[in-house]
Amino acid sequence: MQIEHTTAELRTESVSVSYGAAPVVVDASFELAPGGITALIGPNGSGKSTLLRGISRLADSTGTVTLDGTDTSQLSPRAFAKRLTVLAQQRPTPGGLTVTEVVELGRHPHRRRFSRADPACHQAVERAITLTGLDALRDRPVTELSGGQLQRVWLATCLAQQTDVLLLDEPTTFLDLRHQMSLLDVIRDLADHHGLTIGVVLHDLEQAVDIADQVILVSEGRIVAKGTPAEVMTAERLTRIFGVPIDVTTSSSGEMTVRARRSGRRNSHHMEHREEPVLLYP
Repeated sequence: MQIEHTTAELRTESVSVSYGAAPVVVDASFELAPGGITALIGPNGSGKSTLLRGISRLADSTGTVTLDGTDTSQLSPRAFAKRLTVLAQQRPTPGGLTVTEVVELGRHPHRRRFSRADPACHQAVERAITLTGLDALRDRPVTELSGGQLQRVWLATCLAQQTDVLLLDEPTTFLDLRHQMSLLDVIRDLADHHGLTIGVVLHDLEQAVDIADQVILVSEGRIVAKGTPAEVMTAERLTRIFGVPIDVTTSSSGEMTVRARRSGRRNSHHMEHREEPVLLYP
């Protein structure tokens, strides 16, 4: 099932975001390619989520953001919302609405003033529900859903918006492992088979290795490295940026593994160095 849309390259040039007088993101320049997934990684407070907010007009920013060469500052809010959507970390759960009704909220940019419907609404909503595996839940009140199910509903709402660019801010946070993997599979499919331009903030470095075509490493509000996971996620660089020993290994088949090392006393008679999966929160 294909989503009707045009592909788009998103490019930022010297984007900076401040809250009051305090700069949070400084001079960020990068590109998001059509049909590709870019993962933004970095320590807590490094500015990843703020950068997404600046790109998506949820925070005031300076610099330039373009879509296929068009400066997004020249687009009206409605025109912009037809090109780019963002899945925020948290959204209030609307009471009294079913899954289908919430997904229909994504059609707002396509509706005429004083109209609650648009010609493509039904088809777009059905596609979004199917792509996110929500067919069996379409008539359920969203207040009865689990966290993983609700996250898929919000992703479906973004897909119903039928934009070229999809930005996701920590979409796997608070989900159990099964729902994390399911959601990441959907996101990968959207890039591979539907050509969406996707940027995603991730706190799990292993997930970034698994899903991303490009990785952008952010530290203290600045981009310190960008490229393929293998190019960016070196042991030396990750150890320096995150402040804990991190090992990066590559198997003979090319599979990367990223693990943090810690030493700790398990009891009074036993001390050993242990390796743990990396789960470093932004």
